[in-house]
Amino acid sequence: MTTARQLHLGAFMRPVSIHTGAWRYPGAYPDANFNFGHLKRFAQKLEAGKFDAFFMADHLAVLNMPVEALKRSHTVTSFEPFTLLSALAGATERIGLVATASTTFDAPYHIARRFASLDHISGGRAGWNIVTTSNPDAALNFGLDAEVDHGERYDRAREFYDVVTGLWDSFADDAFIRDRESGLYFDPDKMRRLDHKGEHLSVRGPLNIARPPQGWPVIVQAGASEPGRQLAAETAEVVFAAHGTLAAGQAFYADVKGRMEQAGRNPDHLKILPGVLTVVGDSVEEAREKRALLDSFVHYDSAIASLSIALGHDATGFDPDGPLPEIPETNHSKSGRERTIALARRENLTVRQLAQRLGGYGGLAFVGTPKTIADEMEQWLTERGSDGFNVMFPYLPEGLNDFVDKVVPELQRRGLFRREYQGPTLRDHLGLPRPANRHFA
Repeated sequence: MTTARQLHLGAFMRPVSIHTGAWRYPGAYPDANFNFGHLKRFAQKLEAGKFDAFFMADHLAVLNMPVEALKRSHTVTSFEPFTLLSALAGATERIGLVATASTTFDAPYHIARRFASLDHISGGRAGWNIVTTSNPDAALNFGLDAEVDHGERYDRAREFYDVVTGLWDSFADDAFIRDRESGLYFDPDKMRRLDHKGEHLSVRGPLNIARPPQGWPVIVQAGASEPGRQLAAETAEVVFAAHGTLAAGQAFYADVKGRMEQAGRNPDHLKILPGVLTVVGDSVEEAREKRALLDSFVHYDSAIASLSIALGHDATGFDPDGPLPEIPETNHSKSGRERTIALARRENLTVRQLAQRLGGYGGLAFVGTPKTIADEMEQWLTERGSDGFNVMFPYLPEGLNDFVDKVVPELQRRGLFRREYQGPTLRDHLGLPRPANRHFA
């Protein structure tokens, strides 16, 4: 297959591996999630591989999970994203730096200042992943007794976006004259107050930072619900999606891009990047053996809890080393139950293997050789399931090195991925236009 379109690749780096057994894999760095030296080298390796962006997710609480699972989790401690990405900005030159920041538990003025600062510090490489945060434990950390209602969170997020982007437009691009002879530092006629008063927010402005180099940092979003899809269609420039099959990816792709057209936006100005775990081997069999070994490091107590949730049925009494027995129907999600049963039957997995698969990482995974992985990525691109991927590595550093050293050259050989960056900013990497200043159009 050949195509004029090219893949966009982000790297999901918080946690450094989404797989819960990753820190136990032979040769992996157990402390990689909280070791700046390691993270700096990962970012530099990704930049050498010409990745679009290094993406930092975030959690505003220790994850709400049973203690038996929590004590085995490598996500308990992680750096605060802005602090880390500001440090990485000085250790890299081209790769984009994307951070999650919540519209539920922060103020828009804070968010606008932080991302504008990161964009200036990095020379135009910042991106903001807008999240609405539904974790009830996070609500307790910010003085609330319960999480905010889903609809209210998205209404606030939509208004929040308008305020933040409006603050980024506080100054015209040429507002700062810095004329030594006249003593004029900036032109006050090229500064505007926002004076926003809305249902959820009241912000005077202006922002006390010059307009970001990119105009606005790149807007990223990850919601899959009805309000999330609409927010993405109206505001996002990158969507981090989660789909287990190409068919599901194609349906989401068509839906969100169609909504963009209805909103008067160019669908090419949004890149949809599903998350995918990649396990690379010299043969498909070797890659599958690596995946099986990785899954085996998920503790059974944690794994069986995940299987019980997926089935909507208590699986603790099943024979761990026998096949999955017949599962009675319940009021639990039928689609999730059926996917789990189908996986067990398709791959002839024992209860233990199935539980460890789901307990480690149960989403989209490309497990194979550089060629087979490139084949799958190319199919998703050409058949409009995605514009690229948010790549998740199974263990580090080996999993990251395997992808950069083996899969990237195969993608480049096919003309599917850049050999060099074409510009200095994240917008350049993604082929996105620089937004006009709404106050000084």
